[in-house]
Amino acid sequence: MFLSTLTPKFYVALTGTSSLISGLILIFEWWYFRKYGGSDTSTDNGSSNNNQQNIPECKVWRNPLNLYRGAEYQRFYWATNKEPLTYYDMNLSAQDHQTFFTCEADAGKAEYEIMQTAWRERNPVIRIKAAHSALERNPDCAPAYILLAEEEATTITEAEKILKQALKVAESNYRKSQNTQHQGSLMEALHRRDTNVLIYIKRRLAMCARKLGKLKEAVKMFRDLTKEVPPIMNVLNIHENLIEALLEMQAYADVQAVLAKYDDISLPKSATICYTAALLKARVVADKFSPDIASKRGLTTAEMAAVEAIHRAVEFNPHVPKYLLEIKPLILPPEHVLKRGDSEAIAYAFFHLPHWKQMDGALNLLHCTWEGTFRMLPYPLERGHLFYPYPTCTECADRELLPAFHEVSVYPKKELPFFILFTAGLCSFTALLALLTHQYPEPMGVVAKAILGWLSLPFYYILDKLEAILPSNLLQQLSRI
Repeated sequence: MFLSTLTPKFYVALTGTSSLISGLILIFEWWYFRKYGGSDTSTDNGSSNNNQQNIPECKVWRNPLNLYRGAEYQRFYWATNKEPLTYYDMNLSAQDHQTFFTCEADAGKAEYEIMQTAWRERNPVIRIKAAHSALERNPDCAPAYILLAEEEATTITEAEKILKQALKVAESNYRKSQNTQHQGSLMEALHRRDTNVLIYIKRRLAMCARKLGKLKEAVKMFRDLTKEVPPIMNVLNIHENLIEALLEMQAYADVQAVLAKYDDISLPKSATICYTAALLKARVVADKFSPDIASKRGLTTAEMAAVEAIHRAVEFNPHVPKYLLEIKPLILPPEHVLKRGDSEAIAYAFFHLPHWKQMDGALNLLHCTWEGTFRMLPYPLERGHLFYPYPTCTECADRELLPAFHEVSVYPKKELPFFILFTAGLCSFTALLALLTHQYPEPMGVVAKAILGWLSLPFYYILDKLEAILPSNLLQQLSRI
């Protein structure tokens, strides 16, 4: 009797109120998810390395294995008509070159002033013309040779030939400035610039030797360079070049010795350090590893060490396995990388994928174990376990460093939980019901009765079956009880 007296306005008010409450719940859940489901990664985590908490999240580093623009990047552009480098990346390189290849003592020297402008030019043709112009004014302008080797040479052999000319000039300039470095701040700055130029040329020559297959020569040059101590060494990270060349030689004991020196808790980590350590541990067990056998008997000590090393590497940079396992396509690496970002993962996989492939079973072990890393990380995913919390800004920085045609890998992916989606759907549905009931009260009443009738059909069907099977007096006795 009470239900029959209710008017359509009551149902409109009821559905409107429920819609409002659902909307408030949705807003609260969305706020809670934003605050706690994707927490601020600057929060300290007890299991993270405290000494690494102060490392800047989005510091961009020069790629130690960066390619040659003319001999490699430009050839890619000719083949695909796609720009492999972004202006942001090239601008960072220009800033690096200006910082290390120019100084206050260059004021008034036409050739070095030309080179200062040349590094900032976007058009490669203008840059190359400027380098030639600088050499016409002064044949001993080593930075001009560097630019020509990087951009005008179309093969590695040509680049090596130009760099050997540059090396003679750089050594001569270094000796001259070494004798006068104590004659004032300008002379000291000049000597520092000449030192940077000399080290850079030697490094690029060593990289040419590596690309041309002269591994022993490359390793010797990289070893000699790692003994240097000028400030530019902190930027170049030459030990990563040495590790890659030693892996190509399959000199695993020497690689382990390099790791022992640089895989230190007080030094910045990199994907090369972490994944090479995992590769060396995987090498011991990978060829005999079987996931079926391991699940039955458990992991041996050596297998456990390899798995832990893989988990450590994946936590540092979770983007790398998709490239090593060829789940995502590789592109040419940028000239700068973001530690723990997609750009670093591309740079590492581009050069180290062959080393994983030549080690039997290594990729199989990685495939079976890398996803287990995420079960070990505290919730939310950005909080660290073995390293400082994962940076929040990697996606934005990687989009600036990587070309537009590449789909940037994002970690962690912030997917809305089911309860938020359910609440949003419920809120929208009740709001729609309220609107339809208000506009079309009689048709909605007919529809509601029809839906209730359909929903009650299974219940009446089951009840009829029970009455047919069970005696009628049994139901009466049950009703009395």
